[in-house]
Amino acid sequence: MNESKIMPIKPMNKTNTQNAPCIVLGAGPAGLTAAYELSRRRVPAVLLEQDCQVGGLARTVEYKGYRFDIGGHRFFTKMEIVRGLWQTMLGDDLLVRPRMSRIFYRGKFFDYPLKPINALRNMGIAESLAILFSYLRSKIAPIRPEVSFADWVSNRFGRRLYRTFFQTYTEKVWGMPCQSIGAQWAAQRVRGLSLGSALLNMLLPKWLKTNTKQIRTLIDAFYYPRLGPGMMWEAFREAITSQGGTICLESRVTRLVHDGERIVAVESEQGSGMVFWPASQVISTIPLRHLVQALQPPAPPEVLAAAARLHYRDFLTVALIIDTADLFPDNWIYVHDDNVRVGRIQNFKNWSPAMVPDAARTCLGMEYFCTAGDDLWRMADQELIALATGELAAIGLGEPDRVIDGKVVRMPKAYPVYDEGYPEAFDIVRAYLKRFANLQVAGRNGMHRYNNMDHSMLTAILAVRNICGERHDLWSINTDEEYHEEGWDMEISSQARL
Repeated sequence: MNESKIMPIKPMNKTNTQNAPCIVLGAGPAGLTAAYELSRRRVPAVLLEQDCQVGGLARTVEYKGYRFDIGGHRFFTKMEIVRGLWQTMLGDDLLVRPRMSRIFYRGKFFDYPLKPINALRNMGIAESLAILFSYLRSKIAPIRPEVSFADWVSNRFGRRLYRTFFQTYTEKVWGMPCQSIGAQWAAQRVRGLSLGSALLNMLLPKWLKTNTKQIRTLIDAFYYPRLGPGMMWEAFREAITSQGGTICLESRVTRLVHDGERIVAVESEQGSGMVFWPASQVISTIPLRHLVQALQPPAPPEVLAAAARLHYRDFLTVALIIDTADLFPDNWIYVHDDNVRVGRIQNFKNWSPAMVPDAARTCLGMEYFCTAGDDLWRMADQELIALATGELAAIGLGEPDRVIDGKVVRMPKAYPVYDEGYPEAFDIVRAYLKRFANLQVAGRNGMHRYNNMDHSMLTAILAVRNICGERHDLWSINTDEEYHEEGWDMEISSQARL
């Protein structure tokens, strides 16, 4: 839609909305997948996105020919249905890239996944033995009950290794003590990984690792679009419109009108006017808190209060353009050092050479985890570029006088937070939304869950299949490893395909 249209709000019911389109809220990976699957099935679909481009957190930003992610986005999945979508969209432009990442800790670089000689050389025999004894102690006397992230990790790695390789980085990411982060987040994001599995991965020869079940965080290669992840989502956008779907950018959802049982319409702010969209079905991938707050009539006070307790962590990237051909070989580096504020450093040229227009230069993404309104978020762009330049030099990865330009991108509500009080608030919101028969939530922000990209896409696929008559529990995705990875494709093959 190129022009804003003001449409009157009038009473609606199930009868006069059954021929209305399905409204998809948010054009990140989940929202785009939902709109694509709907349009592929010739189901009328309208996708509303408040930003000026598609992709959400997974979009690619272009600045003077240099491309960079808002955080690095690996394309890795065990689900053939998702992999097939990626390959359909990009074909040969979906590259297979080797992974190399390290951890910067106490002035040294540790290979990640760990490698025996590198780890022993950096840690020393005495510290390595201390970590081993700490691990054995955690097996003999584990922390019970497991309440926090600190408890969960300490029980599986030992207290000493938790403080070495988890605490500093995790507290940078979330801006709170690890004792205030729920154990649910660790169980979801670090599932299957323990000191034993990490050591096994470290010691096994490479040929044997390819024949064994690998932990997601330890994979050695991944897919990556030639021009960054935005290339994938632009391909989805083109496919949706070619199949008859409608995408409205710069269209912010302001109200979801309901009758107590169904969402009957969605109102969006577009340009200088408000657009009113009758809705047969709604798939929401926008932040769960905003979804609840946009309901009209309003949700009960206790539900609104619970939604307000769902918090988010914000994020900004400082892309530095450096007049040096090669700085370091990693795709990314985790910075476990509280002397600098940067949390992670991406080297986009090593993700794909095509991300950088000049082979004699390098583009790095200096990533800062923050909260909207704090001192980092409020810094002027030039101050942030100066901060990132100085911290790059402090780590020993680049010379300040070689930095020739920079670009800052801020991303609000990048990560749903699993803090104290989250489970109770989340349960209240989820229980309330069940009353709306034609509303489904999908994706990371839509479900307020730290889903991986492939899991977010799968929730969208299943949401569309539910609209077409199947019955899937979207909340089961990313909770049971066997369900959504090894066992999933076998199960989905038995479902009706359209």
